[in-house]
Formats: sequence, structure tokens, C-alpha cells
Amino acid sequence: MAQQKKRTEIAELGEFGLIDRLTAGFAPHDATTLCGAGDDAAVLAPPAGERMLLTTDSLFEGVDFDLTYFPLRHLGYKAVTAAVSDLLAMNATPSQIAVSLGVSSKLPVEALDDLYEGIRFACSEHKIDLVGGDTRASMTGLVIGMTAVGHAPEERIVRRSGARQHDLICLTGNLGAAYMGLQLLEREKRVLADVADPEPHFAGYEYLLEKYLKPRPRTDIVAALAEEKIVPTAMIDLSDGLSSDLMQLCRASHCGARIYLECIPIARQTSALAEEMHADPVVAALHGGDDYELLFTVPLSMQEQVARLGLVDIIGHITPEPTGCFLVTPDGSDIRLKAQGFPESEKSN
Repeated sequence: MAQQKKRTEIAELGEFGLIDRLTAGFAPHDATTLCGAGDDAAVLAPPAGERMLLTTDSLFEGVDFDLTYFPLRHLGYKAVTAAVSDLLAMNATPSQIAVSLGVSSKLPVEALDDLYEGIRFACSEHKIDLVGGDTRASMTGLVIGMTAVGHAPEERIVRRSGARQHDLICLTGNLGAAYMGLQLLEREKRVLADVADPEPHFAGYEYLLEKYLKPRPRTDIVAALAEEKIVPTAMIDLSDGLSSDLMQLCRASHCGARIYLECIPIARQTSALAEEMHADPVVAALHGGDDYELLFTVPLSMQEQVARLGLVDIIGHITPEPTGCFLVTPDGSDIRLKAQGFPESEKSN
């Protein structure tokens, strides 16, 4: 008979005992952390001549994740990725995070241990310090609030508003894999809902599951850009989908865009599962979200430099604002991009 896993109720530790337990074992990584977790506030000092950047993100049970199939270790890792991705999108180096939890009584302390194990692993892997947070009771399930801090020289900070006509549109990584990973998990949840000993079928699609459950922040891109001395004119992270996020960038930069379908990278597993589920991989790539890749623009003169990175695909170019945002198909048709749903065919003027 299998040994039952120990369950410790949160009330047994109390708020401060729980915080001490969860934050134990976080080693400092960044020299900008002068005072971290354990005091009333963190004390941070950016490197001389650099600016500090701050962002917040939140994940809600039942909206952003389903604990039926989402391992808490992976959820902790993904929460860090979601938070620091916004800093990376501004070409900054993430250095600290603070974590605030809303916790329902259905979760034991051991579940939160697993969550923080994922957070700890992400922090260790990307040299980020946990410097504080809060834990409160929640009536609506698990809520994870993340605050992330980073730093960058003023001249290297990149905003969404800097794209200019003829700039190249560059993309890191392939798209749609996270969305198809979610569809796979949801399918198996439905199919096995009434099965006593469920055995989900994930063989052949492990990459899709990893892209959804444990996406990695693209810290390598920021490092590569710095090494190649490339400062993008505009940048955004792809959390809401290529179509929506590109339109946000264009709105901020007062420009249009043309991207080319044959240039958008889609992984083989994404296409295979889409075919199996009678879905369109292009829809997943354009609107799926949760990819946490980076979309950025550079002047046309930097095309060779970008190509040397070996980490990005050039998928289009910036156009004047009145022309709008379009996806160009291999047969030359223009499809106007929409923020949600599959874009309807519409010829440009």
C-alpha cells in the first residue's frame, strides 16, 4: 500500500512561520541586493549609471492555470518567467523578485513547498534574488502576484514606441507550441474525467508540454544583443499572441507592419498536434499566447548583425501607420491582423 504523503495545514505554521519556511534556502545572486527577504522592505542599489525597472504580474487559478494538471514546481518556475519577461522586453537584466500569494485552505504547506521549489530553481538558474513578498488567505483559489526588478544603462533601455518605417521585425523562437500544449492538457483532462486511474497520452508531444508548463525567459537574447552591440528600436514580449502584441507595439510606435507567414517559425510538434486535433497551427502561432518569446525591431542596416545572432528570425518589416498591420500569405494575399480570433481576409488599400 502506497504511503500517504504528509499534509501540513497552513494554520499549523502561521503566517510568519510559513513565510520563513518558504523563503529559506534562497541564496543571494545579485550584487544590487543590499537587504533581501526578512525585513520590512528590500534595499536595492542599481549599478552606477544604470536605471532600475520594475514590473508586476499575476496568475489566477482557474483563469491562468488549472491545478488539475499543472505541477506546482512548474507553476513556480513559470511565474518567474512571466514576471521577468517584461523586463527582458525592455532590454534589462532581471535582478530581484518579490512574491505575494493568496492561498486557499485546500492547499497544504507541502504544495507551497513545491511551488517555491520551482521559484527557487528559476531564481538560481537566472541569478535572480527573492527579496520579499506576502501571504494571505484567498477565497477564490491560488493567486500568485509577482513583482520583478531589473536594471539597465539608460542608453540600452528599449520601449515599445521606437519602431520606425523600414525597420526589420525580429522574433525569437517558434510560436504556438505553448497554446497547443494547453490544448493537449485540456483534451486529456476531458477524456479522462471519469477514469479511475487516468493515464494521459502525451508521447511525442513533450516539447509542447514544456513550452506551456515551464517556459524559459529569454535572458540569452538580452545577453546576445549586448554582446553584438545591438539596441533594438522597439521590443515587446509575446504573452498575448503575436498578432495582439505586434499590434500593441505598432500602436505605441504609430506605425504599421507587414509580416510574412512563411517566415513565422512553427515547431513540428505544434503542426502535428494541430493536424491531429483538426486545428490550424497558424491560429496557434498568431493568437495562442504564453510563448514568452521576444518580438523586436531593428534598423534595416542591422540585418547582417541580427543574422549573426543565430537566435532570431526576421519575419517582416515596419510600414507607415496608415497602412495597418497585415499578414502576407505565400500567394501574396494580405490578411489584416486582429487582436483576437483568426484574422479575416482583407485586401489592403
